[in-house]
Amino acid sequence: MNEIIAVCNQKGGVGKTTTAINLTTYLAMAGKKILLVDIDPQANATSGLGIDKTSVEEGTYQVLLEEVRLEKIVRPTEVSGLFIAPSNQDLMGAEVELVAELGREGRLKKALLPFVDQYDFIFIDSPPSLGLLTVNALVAAHSILIPMQCEYFALEGLSQLMQTIQLVHDRLNSSLHLRGVLLTMADFRTNLTEEVIREARDYFKEKVYQTVIPRSIRLSEAPGFGKPIALYDKSCPGAQKYEELSREILAMKVEAV
Repeated sequence: MNEIIAVCNQKGGVGKTTTAINLTTYLAMAGKKILLVDIDPQANATSGLGIDKTSVEEGTYQVLLEEVRLEKIVRPTEVSGLFIAPSNQDLMGAEVELVAELGREGRLKKALLPFVDQYDFIFIDSPPSLGLLTVNALVAAHSILIPMQCEYFALEGLSQLMQTIQLVHDRLNSSLHLRGVLLTMADFRTNLTEEVIREARDYFKEKVYQTVIPRSIRLSEAPGFGKPIALYDKSCPGAQKYEELSREILAMKVEAV
């Protein structure tokens, strides 16, 4: 079954958008048809795939307000098989404008539903918050992928997100489940990284991906050139790990949704 995956973490700087861009790239390069939906007002997934966010006149903001249909905003990228529904700064006002609207939590689900069968995977890059935009992502998704930085208090910071996921599951989307936790920004020269990996595996068990993403200057540089790491420096360790992650995800047995 085709799957919608929300990439979520309310904490910024954990590699959320980096993961959304590079994982979707490698899945597309593996022959899958992928749509990446950018619902972050910062629009970093949009610019990270080579689209000038200041030139986006109609994006996910207009889709959520039901001013345009999703297919009108979807654009191809440099990667064959990878498409993006771009965002721009207009999205900053969406939470305020939608707050009084009926069915506001389900706007993204309503927009995506007619197109699920057209893609092997739809990924949603969520903002670093637990506001209405992230709730829309959780209501629309079949599953969640959580990037978690290898740092102090990483697990403690996820408790509020897990509570939100449980609330959405209980009240709005009973199909929602945790697909996996991705450990990012690992520095294996430190004892801290090993400790966080051990704690994460103790807490989330088999839900933690075997692939661990290292700290990488090249991964940080690539978005500035509007390219995924596969097109910027495919030989760097970060690129190799995202390709490894894509293979791990494709090989995994997925829960029924």
